[in-house]
Amino acid sequence: MAAPQKRKPRILTVKSSRYLTPHMIRVTLTGDDLADFPERQEGAHCKLAFPRADESLEAFSALYAEGRPKERLHPVRTYTVRAFRPENLEMDIDFVAHGDEGPATLWAQRAEPGDFLAFMGPGPVKLTEFYADWYLVAADMSALPVAAATLEAMPATARGVAIFEIHTEEDRQEIDIPEGIEVHWLVQDDPHLPSAAQIDFIRDLTFPEGRIQTCIAGESGVIRELRMLVQTERGIDKADAYISGYWKIGLVEDQHQQAKRAGAAG
Repeated sequence: MAAPQKRKPRILTVKSSRYLTPHMIRVTLTGDDLADFPERQEGAHCKLAFPRADESLEAFSALYAEGRPKERLHPVRTYTVRAFRPENLEMDIDFVAHGDEGPATLWAQRAEPGDFLAFMGPGPVKLTEFYADWYLVAADMSALPVAAATLEAMPATARGVAIFEIHTEEDRQEIDIPEGIEVHWLVQDDPHLPSAAQIDFIRDLTFPEGRIQTCIAGESGVIRELRMLVQTERGIDKADAYISGYWKIGLVEDQHQQAKRAGAAG
């Protein structure tokens, strides 16, 4: 049996861009290539390829017309589908503005209507079924989009705790969270330094009886500790625990992905 053919990358253009908070930029993308995009993909990861300076839309699109180029022609980074509105062919992607010179951050900070990128994906949604008696959600700003999308997909009767580690108090976001989820915002003003704030907070939590599901993501050093705490010390079944390292202090994404494949990062 022949392997299923992968869909060629979607070329999307910027409809609007705005700062949600001092360190989070929401870029709304649009384009006819979203006409066949599947619904209910909020929280799914995707790969975004960013054009080179002064590259035209026509030249950029031609490179992806037959599928993803065999050679890396543009910087590619992993992001999360924050929202998709099929009636308007609109997709929101949230970018952390954390003061570095990375290609994704620079692109998002400068994004204006008509700018463009290539979208590859989506990957699988992290939590598609909600069956737990209690939920634990934890994220730094890199993982806030997947955590927020997961919380917004939960049933209104969901109970649990959500912990968000942000850069400043002003980085709190409006998220449609079930009333039974207790929310805590922890401030870590320098994301480039190791932080034990989430680890200490979760270690002090009293986990209730019953089945528990988690959605935990962020810096790999923190994630490694949380995986041990949640799965080994607290005994949450691996099948019920989504825990993933999204980045690592001191590494760019390509280096982090190599480390993950080698088993050296969360």
